Amino acid sequence: MIEPLRIGMVGGGIGAFIGAVHRHAMRLDGRCELVCGALSSQPDRAIVSASELGLPLSRGYESWEDMLAREAELPNDQRMEAVAIVTPNHLHLPVAAAALNAGFHVISDKPATRTLKEARQLADAVQTSGKHYALTHTYLGYPMVREARRRVRSGALGRVRKVYVEYTQGWLASRLEGDNKQASWRTDPTQSGLAGCIGDIGSHAHNLAEFVLGEPMTDVRAWLQAVVDGRQLDDDGAVFFKMGEDVSGVLMASQVCAGEENYLRLRVYGDAAGLDWVQEEPNTLMVKHADGRQERLRAGSNMPLGSDVAAMFRTPSGHPEGYLEAFATLYADFAKQVRGIGDPFVPGIHEALRGMAFIESVVRSSESGGEWREVTHG
Repeated sequence: MIEPLRIGMVGGGIGAFIGAVHRHAMRLDGRCELVCGALSSQPDRAIVSASELGLPLSRGYESWEDMLAREAELPNDQRMEAVAIVTPNHLHLPVAAAALNAGFHVISDKPATRTLKEARQLADAVQTSGKHYALTHTYLGYPMVREARRRVRSGALGRVRKVYVEYTQGWLASRLEGDNKQASWRTDPTQSGLAGCIGDIGSHAHNLAEFVLGEPMTDVRAWLQAVVDGRQLDDDGAVFFKMGEDVSGVLMASQVCAGEENYLRLRVYGDAAGLDWVQEEPNTLMVKHADGRQERLRAGSNMPLGSDVAAMFRTPSGHPEGYLEAFATLYADFAKQVRGIGDPFVPGIHEALRGMAFIESVVRSSESGGEWREVTHG
């Protein structure tokens, strides 16, 4: 039995939006173990959160700085090995850079930083440290997303021509700032960065498209807006984009679509076939052929799926796996990467740089009235 990866968490205390999801995911496959935490920016709340989660009194810290310092003093076989960053965006760089410099691996919420400049600083820290860095682009953990990628790469769609990717939510359709912590920091430029919706969920859509196609978005032409009066950052937008040599596409991201939950959809069209995947029905991948035939591929079934994809399923056919399992795949793969087991795929510093370059190019394009902008992180 391989020893679980020992993880310390920054942020994500009791009542936090995403912290519990991280903890469920890291435990699911037995590859990771939460051993300590600095779970809130408020010292008293951090200690209470650690106690309620059952962490030893000595391993619940009042600040992330204290956690890094005191964990580094413990014997190698007891101290945490990696830091999970579950905080608003403005803390991603300082916590990650300090953790890497202290000799710990890092797995962080996305986007990696607030700006491309900060992402470059993070990349330097990763390179200097020699440690592993992972970014929780959860949707890449779905088996049928991996199957979509395999089919595109194998040429099953023929020559890819068109991509449509959209992510719509409705939770910010009215003004929640002030009463809702999640809304408040996501719409605050000092904490979120230069983008709102396009950074929060548009970055997921961008990452999904690049992952499945195996091509970077090279140029973007964007339009962003704040629909809700008084909102400082975008809550809605659309992006025309180019990929590779001959692929064009459209990306839509909005958090003001009343009634929508987490509608993430990717469609890819070649000259021989197309693919259609929807996150709210993640175990199904539709394949539409040019001659009119349609295939409904299902997760966990006896259908012709890639062997690496089939190995990802945890449940029998007809028993759905979802968001937690996809998140767990990222944590399990991160642990395997640190342990040097196999050749797992983990979104890392490259995806971090690509994501921030996309966000910045989109914002600058919108500011210029929709001019085409090259997406580069160099």
